[in-house]
Amino acid sequence: MSWPRRARARTTGVAVAAAALLGGFLAVPSAQAKPADERLTDLVNPFIGSQNEGNTYPGAAVPFGMVQLSPDTGHTTGYDYEDDRIRGFSSVHISGVGCGLGGDLPTLPTTGDITETDYEKYAAKFSHDDESARPGYYKVGLDSGITAELSATERTGVQRYTFPATDKANVMLNSGQSLHKTESTKVEVLDSRTIRTSMTGSGFCQDTEPYTIHTVTRFDRPFETSGTWKGDKVTAGSKESTGEGRNGAYARFDTSEDRTVEATTAISYVDADGASRNLRAEGGPDFDHTAEAADRVWEKRLGDVRAQGGSEEQRRTFYSSLYRSFLAPNVGSDVDGRYTGHDQKIHRAKGFTYYQNWSLWDTYRTQAQLLALLAPQESRDMARSILKIEEEGGWLPKWAYGTVETNIMTGDPVTPFLTNAYKQGLLDGFEEETYRALKKNADSVPPTEHPAVGREANEEYLKDGFAPYIKDREHAKPGDSDYDHGGSATLEYALSDAMLAEMAEDLGHDADATRYRERAQNYRTIFDESTGFFRAKDEKGAFTGPADPAKSEGFHEGTSWQYQWLVPQDLPGMIDLIGGKDATNERLDSFFAYEQLLEDPAKTAREVWVNGPYDYYNADKYNPQNEPDLIAPYTYLSTGQPWKSTDVVHAALTLFTDGPTGMTGNDDLGTMSAWNVLSSIGIFPVQPGTDTWGLSTPLFDRVDIDLDRRYYPSGSLSVTAEGTSDTDRYIQSATLDGDAQEHTYLTTEDIRGARSLSLTVGDKPSDWGTSPEAAPPALD
Repeated sequence: MSWPRRARARTTGVAVAAAALLGGFLAVPSAQAKPADERLTDLVNPFIGSQNEGNTYPGAAVPFGMVQLSPDTGHTTGYDYEDDRIRGFSSVHISGVGCGLGGDLPTLPTTGDITETDYEKYAAKFSHDDESARPGYYKVGLDSGITAELSATERTGVQRYTFPATDKANVMLNSGQSLHKTESTKVEVLDSRTIRTSMTGSGFCQDTEPYTIHTVTRFDRPFETSGTWKGDKVTAGSKESTGEGRNGAYARFDTSEDRTVEATTAISYVDADGASRNLRAEGGPDFDHTAEAADRVWEKRLGDVRAQGGSEEQRRTFYSSLYRSFLAPNVGSDVDGRYTGHDQKIHRAKGFTYYQNWSLWDTYRTQAQLLALLAPQESRDMARSILKIEEEGGWLPKWAYGTVETNIMTGDPVTPFLTNAYKQGLLDGFEEETYRALKKNADSVPPTEHPAVGREANEEYLKDGFAPYIKDREHAKPGDSDYDHGGSATLEYALSDAMLAEMAEDLGHDADATRYRERAQNYRTIFDESTGFFRAKDEKGAFTGPADPAKSEGFHEGTSWQYQWLVPQDLPGMIDLIGGKDATNERLDSFFAYEQLLEDPAKTAREVWVNGPYDYYNADKYNPQNEPDLIAPYTYLSTGQPWKSTDVVHAALTLFTDGPTGMTGNDDLGTMSAWNVLSSIGIFPVQPGTDTWGLSTPLFDRVDIDLDRRYYPSGSLSVTAEGTSDTDRYIQSATLDGDAQEHTYLTTEDIRGARSLSLTVGDKPSDWGTSPEAAPPALD
């Protein structure tokens, strides 16, 4: 691992920068040392998911960084591997979102006179032959003869441009164009090395409340001249430009002798002073030191999980998924702790780091649990940040971006997210505060004047036991509406009620616990006995939409076939509704095309299951590319056939590959990546919102996981399955610290106390885990 180097004129400040990069990261001694010559960052391919709508980005970031400095090629969410022109390297990206978001301040090096101000027109051509990336570093050669390199700290993006010899080497800072709607901008040339901007924008899938980002860019040497543009008009020597539409500034250098220009951009969601403080705190070292520090941080972070065995491709996809699992949520507070809350006022985080960007409908199912294991201190701060949104903004979020609520997606995802944090022991000292906020969210609806929708259909749900599906209803607020997806909203509400009941009981709120537990059974209100599947109901309580469950209506990004398994709080009850275990296994086998899968797992996954990141509807098969049935493969743990979970999971894992098309749909802030990581290890959160981890056969012979002793006293967990392979993948027996493990699940308490889960595998299914007592319990 190395980077092309300039002579190092500065050596001070490296330790400060490294500390800033590390943030609150706690290094725990390894349970088993990795080979001395192996670098896990070498296994990561940031281009995975950049083609076929995975919507990932290949640019530079550190774990949970505020800045994600990456190229934009014209795709809605930033970068597409099939494009061949780069519009700029912008400071904000979100991994795997489905709509345009971020892309603020695209910066591009050019040469010659500036004749175009629209980045679609001045975009630079490039070839993948001249492009490379690794964690914390990106490099590309442009057809203009310029080489661009990117790296990052938590709150800054660092660029190094190597120009041809010219007296017209430009760096264009475009404050007026981004991946979202830009409403107003201001750009100022402060001195011969510094340019400042503020950008107010809105929009994520639909209109949202506006938010503002402030940036300060400082160059490593003075520029010769500069100017600004507004619309098509370029004004040399101008120091300021404001307004709507295209707006920006440029700095010009003479690279006849010194051909490199370095620039560091700091951002803040608070104000210009915040961006300046972030720049002073983290913008000290030169590019090489920054890139090396970023690599060290990623190496330590990835080193918390050491996988042995498996193929090289499996290891590359595994560590690439682990990498993406740490890209979000993102630091939202400046180095002085200040942040902009959802009341649009400035606050200061005291004793914790404030985080933002909450794709909760996605992440509550997988990524939240993975981070609770591998980054519990950060996860604690993340949960506290969500509580601050409620405290300051008046309501818990659903899909919060930056400083505003977008109301994208439906249901009640914040409840299992926070109850998971509680069950994982991350909310010590904040239990009652959390419970109060969740109870308010579960029992009411935000006021009309509040931007959040919360449980939008809660009034009907509390009265009738279901959220109605009202087709073509006018949206009261921007974003998605639970009324458009009444069937799935009912299931999501009921799941959340079950998780809140668990928390209420733990805290001694017995009457509430009983009430929420009864509501957790509301999934039954939309079960149509005539079809044997869930169906949405209209506001009068009549089933509505096609009776064919593959063509059902009122389910968000899925069908009744896919949503029938979203009852993790009461799978025994769901199995009874279907007609017992035999009928359920028959239906599961049909859903997963199990007989075909046994013949050819990879082909079945790609050709029989649902494929295409936005192919949500009209299907009676498993959709491994979207969230609603991510838990579904583990349903077999509750039907007495746990080996089939491994069969299905291992088939789904073949969809993750180490090329640009190697993602299963949108990554959704690490959701799909975390599914891959957890399923590859063989432990998966089968009841999201509580502390139950279902077991399947790992992909690897051994996985050693370092755990933070403040939350997991054992300090480590090793999962071994010696000899696991495509043929020898069936669990014959299991032990936990040497004692027989008959259950098909672990609890978080098990993980806190155990150091070794050992699985014996063979080439045929066994009777391990087949007894009724072995299944994950219903929450009652």
